[in-house]
Amino acid sequence: MYRLRATILATGLVFSGYSAAIANDSAAELSIGGLQFARAPNVEMRSEDLRISLDRVRVRYEFVNTSTAPVTLTVAFPLPDIDLSEGESISFPANDPLNFVDFETKVDGSPIKFSTDQRAFLGDKDVSAELRELKVPILPLGSQQFRPQDLPATTRTKMASEGLLTPAGSDERGRPLYAAGWVVKTAVYREQTFPPGKPVIVEHSYRPSVGASTDTILRKRLRQDKAMAKEFERYRKDYCVSEDFLQELDKMAGLAPNNGAGVQERRISYVLKTGANWAGPIKTFHLSIDRGSRLVSYCPGKLATSAAKQALDVSATDFTPDRDIKLLFVGKF
Repeated sequence: MYRLRATILATGLVFSGYSAAIANDSAAELSIGGLQFARAPNVEMRSEDLRISLDRVRVRYEFVNTSTAPVTLTVAFPLPDIDLSEGESISFPANDPLNFVDFETKVDGSPIKFSTDQRAFLGDKDVSAELRELKVPILPLGSQQFRPQDLPATTRTKMASEGLLTPAGSDERGRPLYAAGWVVKTAVYREQTFPPGKPVIVEHSYRPSVGASTDTILRKRLRQDKAMAKEFERYRKDYCVSEDFLQELDKMAGLAPNNGAGVQERRISYVLKTGANWAGPIKTFHLSIDRGSRLVSYCPGKLATSAAKQALDVSATDFTPDRDIKLLFVGKF
């Protein structure tokens, strides 16, 4: 029997490079994805059906244990790390501190209960016990939100001395302000047994963390600004923005200096390379992107075909993911 713990690589992507006004109207997305295990040599991913929209991400896996004995795994779906020093810029899909992406899972069509492990870290040090002792929530979200300046003075002083709070300027009366300084790590997990030779269907769904901006640097007047050149090139590289995409955007947005057409952008990051950790390639992979009436651009990697380099519905066989998917939606929202 094998016991393996899944892990995921997830980082918050900070949207920067605009003028201060545009940056202040932006929210950063969190990279989320599927399962990642240490290599499981006897469990194959026969298929993965990935459907991405701005409202929800749905993934359906079919796994088969090719050995002659049951394989039991501790199946974990780690949620993105939350650096609270950047908390105000992060887009949280839900207000539940333990399940802030409204995560749901099924096995063979039946909903499955899962446990949650959430901890706070300063560097490599686990400070969860200190926060609980001080009666301070690990993730101040929803009903557990708090302002450091509202904490008792003794609590605030102790937290500042231990690095749990960091200076954040002062208020209009000159009183010091503080911000939470720890990183929150969260994972949902359960035990899953894969019987020999029998397909196991695992389904996950969650609300994606959607990065948002009330304008886009890809508008012609902005992308032609020399001060925006580096940021524009980053967009072209990260999202494989084509000339055809820019031409369609120019028709939509017009050429006026201001954003009179009200064009905005949304961003989703999906960690796809986790599928490379199973025994062999994914036998059948299917990606479907619901863009609505907006433009969409992403880097397809091995999914690219000569007929459709950025297809909204694409399938592949014997597929080994070579990159994660970063989707850019541009239009009216």
